[in-house]
Amino acid sequence: MRIRQQLEDIADSDVRDAALLANLGYKQEFTRDFTPFEVFGLGFSIIGVVPSVTSVLPYSLPYGGTVAMVWGWAICSIFLMFIALAVAELGSSAPTSGGLYYWTFHFSSPRHRKLLSWIVGYTNTIAYISAAAAVDWGCSVQIMAAVTMGSDLRFVPSPAQIYGVYCALLVCHAVVASRATKTIARLQSVYILVNIALCLAIIIGLPAATPPEFRNTAKYAFGHSENMTSWPNGFAFILSFLAPLWVVGGFDSSVHISEEVRNANIAIPWAILCAAGLGSVLGWAMIVALAFSMGTDLPSILGSPIGQPVATIFYNSFGRRGTLSLWSFIILVQFMMGTSILTAASRQVFAFSRDGALPFARFLYHIDKRTNTPVNCVWASAFSAGLLALICLAGPAASGAIFTLGVVCQYTSLSIPIAARHLGGKEFTPGPFHLGKCGKPVAAVAVTWMTFMAIVLLFPSVPEVDTQTMNYTVIVLGGVLMLSLAYYYFPVHGGAYWFAGPVSTVARMECVAQ
Repeated sequence: MRIRQQLEDIADSDVRDAALLANLGYKQEFTRDFTPFEVFGLGFSIIGVVPSVTSVLPYSLPYGGTVAMVWGWAICSIFLMFIALAVAELGSSAPTSGGLYYWTFHFSSPRHRKLLSWIVGYTNTIAYISAAAAVDWGCSVQIMAAVTMGSDLRFVPSPAQIYGVYCALLVCHAVVASRATKTIARLQSVYILVNIALCLAIIIGLPAATPPEFRNTAKYAFGHSENMTSWPNGFAFILSFLAPLWVVGGFDSSVHISEEVRNANIAIPWAILCAAGLGSVLGWAMIVALAFSMGTDLPSILGSPIGQPVATIFYNSFGRRGTLSLWSFIILVQFMMGTSILTAASRQVFAFSRDGALPFARFLYHIDKRTNTPVNCVWASAFSAGLLALICLAGPAASGAIFTLGVVCQYTSLSIPIAARHLGGKEFTPGPFHLGKCGKPVAAVAVTWMTFMAIVLLFPSVPEVDTQTMNYTVIVLGGVLMLSLAYYYFPVHGGAYWFAGPVSTVARMECVAQ
């Protein structure tokens, strides 16, 4: 009887979800195999606290030492929760895979909504492709760091070798992300457990294993400032915010699985808030553990032949064998992240292609009959990420750009629909989760913060700019925006002549009548 009741409950929720989606203008094309816990797992695995921190710490530590690490993370976590609250409210009101550009079109004024929706759709697509590139590039660097440690620091990988590993990872992730939705959903429970276990192992084990010569006092961990750049201390501290902003920034990925989760208008906001909150707390705890266990010679950590500051810290604390054992789990979790982020990226590409906005939309807007997943979108996303990472061959500054690009594009695509929800003059129909009177102040803080940080993250790593130190985010982002706007305004055939925003794929009234 209990099993029968559970099946009936699932059937009822699927009917409600399909009706809600139809009211938004779309027919149900995916199977709803994600549970609320599993959609939280997708967002949390994309955050991937430990491997994400290892990937971006080199872009935080030089800008203020442990002060920037610890207090920069704490400050950013507060503002990240404002963003999460604003996005959760929108996700509860209109849970669709298109998410951000759908909300932009729905809430913006008729005069500007087509162009704004177009811009948001493209920046959000680039945000996810760059995130997939950043995750797999970070994983390839970690794999090469393991090889370096295994060779007793004799092997030093070239950028071309790292890129080769990166391409192999993309292919592996595309194969996994092309699998049936149910397979991807069931993997999320494993991802959650491994992520949390790895976080706790480092938070507890690292301080305990660190030799006295590398163990720092509380005064040093919470109060040591060391600016290794030529930027003023205050501005350098702000530049260090890239680490927490990139690590915890993946919480909104749950939105793009809205059409594959049961009870979406409840599950999506729950997943967003839990992923952002838990990621912020565990990330800060790990940062504090690193600050207490890294020693005081920061230049040697950043310049180690291992090529990975966190790996160097572990090497000093756990030794070669202990670090390699722990590092293998970090690589595993980073690999899990790659699968999840490519899944989310493919759903954004699918949704935007469904509305005809991307080139080759007819090819991309396709659901594989065997797996019931957008296989073409998965491989197109992986191919685009492979092309994007070619800039990493230009050096460390260029590789840092794929991390910065993800945050800047994400903040551009998030701030517009959040602002439009309150300034567009359209009626807002709240879902089960809504902020009530707190909605406007929360949105104001979120949009102001994202605008400020998007501008800051376009600055180069040092004031003296050359080809090795310039911020390539400006070039890539500028190029994408110019090409997308050229495609929009192209005479006769441009999007301005045919793009009508989200295209209904179902007759709403007929579905509601049924």
